[in-house]
Amino acid sequence: MASTKNRDELHIAGKTFQSRLMVGTGKYENFEIMKAALNASGADIVTVAMRRVEARAEGHIGIMDHIDLSRFWLLPNTAGCKNVEEVIRVAKISKAMGINNWIKLEVIPDPKYLLPDPIATLEAAKMLIEEDFVVLPYINADPLLAKHLEEAGCATVMPLGSPIGTGQGVKSKANIGIIIEQSQVPVVVDAGLGVPSEASLVMEMGADAVLVNTAIALSNNPPEMAEAFKLGVEAGRKAHIAGRIPVKAYASASSPLAGVVGS
Repeated sequence: MASTKNRDELHIAGKTFQSRLMVGTGKYENFEIMKAALNASGADIVTVAMRRVEARAEGHIGIMDHIDLSRFWLLPNTAGCKNVEEVIRVAKISKAMGINNWIKLEVIPDPKYLLPDPIATLEAAKMLIEEDFVVLPYINADPLLAKHLEEAGCATVMPLGSPIGTGQGVKSKANIGIIIEQSQVPVVVDAGLGVPSEASLVMEMGADAVLVNTAIALSNNPPEMAEAFKLGVEAGRKAHIAGRIPVKAYASASSPLAGVVGS
């Protein structure tokens, strides 16, 4: 888990994490590749679709046996749930398994574009919070919804960069910027990122973390791509803290002009 040596730690619901890269566990060719990628990512938080575990879906049977829970904080998610009722049932099953009381909230009734249902997400979030869950909701990049979820008591907000698994990158940059500006809880950009430079971009903007799955799992070399995302996130965070130079309309010489020979 997080090291106290890192002064720039990520804090969510009273827990401290060193890495600002969260990773998923779906779509890997096999568990050995998944384990290698998780380790290479340097992530502290790993998310697992509880509905697929519950249903013993292909590719998820035995997945819990291949995640080192002494190293990673498990973030159960409700992927595959299409309505509030399914979300609540899966969340309660997750808690009953004794994992923890965290839940990455996903309510996705649309099978084509896999966009989250904003109304059902807010409703489910309020119900889960009443049941003492730590809720991390996956949402469209909607600043008003993000604020409503924060006010309801969500531990983070998780706006998408673009639709899940598309690799389209950051298509909602302006709205993500507004969410970052107005949020008092961590902002985690989740979904659509394809390459580390896109993760770096949102970190430079001030996002607190990113969550990546498909871009790592379906790359030609998942462990290498996982490490690349780790470095991209770290670079973007450092750049945000350091502060970029102002954008100017005209050129400005890098070398001082005073004392130049012939001047």
